[in-house]
Amino acid sequence: MLAETVYDLVVVGGGPSGATAAHDAAKAGLSVVLLDRAGRIKPCGGAIPPRCIRDFEIPPEMLVARIFSARIISPSDRKVDMPVTNSYVGMVDRGPFDEWLRARAAGAGAERCTGTYESFSRDGHGAATVHYRDRDGAEIKLRARCVIGADGALSRVGKDTVPGAHKIPYVFAYHEIVAAPGTRSEEYESDRCDVYYRGSLSPDFYAWVFPHGKTMSVGTGSAHKGFPLKGAVAELRRQMGFDGQTIRREGAPIPLKPLKRWDNGRDVVLAGDAAGMVAPASGEGIYYAMLGGRLAADAAIACLRTGDARHLATARKRFMKEHGRIFLILGIMQYFWYRNDRRRESFVKMCADKDVQRLTWESYTEKRLSRKGPMAHVKIFLKDMAHLLGIARPT
Repeated sequence: MLAETVYDLVVVGGGPSGATAAHDAAKAGLSVVLLDRAGRIKPCGGAIPPRCIRDFEIPPEMLVARIFSARIISPSDRKVDMPVTNSYVGMVDRGPFDEWLRARAAGAGAERCTGTYESFSRDGHGAATVHYRDRDGAEIKLRARCVIGADGALSRVGKDTVPGAHKIPYVFAYHEIVAAPGTRSEEYESDRCDVYYRGSLSPDFYAWVFPHGKTMSVGTGSAHKGFPLKGAVAELRRQMGFDGQTIRREGAPIPLKPLKRWDNGRDVVLAGDAAGMVAPASGEGIYYAMLGGRLAADAAIACLRTGDARHLATARKRFMKEHGRIFLILGIMQYFWYRNDRRRESFVKMCADKDVQRLTWESYTEKRLSRKGPMAHVKIFLKDMAHLLGIARPT
């Protein structure tokens, strides 16, 4: 029956991006199939800002922790506390959270299928055909008028259909979900995220400890293929005395730059990691993935209702109009500040500035560059230049 049916939309990938796209499209009245691999959990710190919680109606019970501060640690072990200004950061466990999103999509009318994407083709009538294997190994075909590829940083849908999708740059991320300490200490607080800027833990990114209620995520990332991620996490755990039970280990590539093109100009559009929708410098992706899924769904709906495939390009246009500037700024920041321990030391020192902290949290929690206090922006820019030129030095 699946092979005989032509669906309005097939969404490949059931993470936050794909599940959101399937939910929105089904809610709009489209016939939708959500294809997802069973048991896959992406390595992720699990942070979601208040805007994500509001925009996508995330219920309070999905939050396993609320974060009220971040602690930034330099190569020399300088520690800077950054309290969240008049807000908080929500934390989710990606296993239950992603499943809740998929169930919500099904509740809106999307049909769920479990299997692994194999290839893309067209039938004799030109309809897009998604080939996948189910859990028993049988090959099944899904025919669709439109397809959303939300199948991760190494998107096979993207490589099969969208020019340039194979060129996406990415960081390799690895983390371990560990039983959290039972008491607060200097090394761990259940409402604080710790971020380590230290070359021994990551030569070009950062390492982290993020609370998840009864557990915590201890991880790191790097674009250097030879860097020992597992060894770095083991060293961080040893240094901090995190000897709790290891519940699971996960690793995956995380893209750090949006693709220049997200659609094939006909009937396929990418979203989430497949489109490179992860913030440089921070690696944050859940909010951007869910937004990308929503924009891809909007684009697919407009394409199907008008018959004009040019609507597919609006997903990227809308995303870059709202977030392109901050992605550019974060990319520049990562390029300059993460290059060596000397610059990391200066970066952590700069994070102690109250204007930097205020503007950072205002931008993060609401996902837009703060327009308040223009002189603060000028002051931060001058401090940036002083550190880059070596005029200001770490103390």
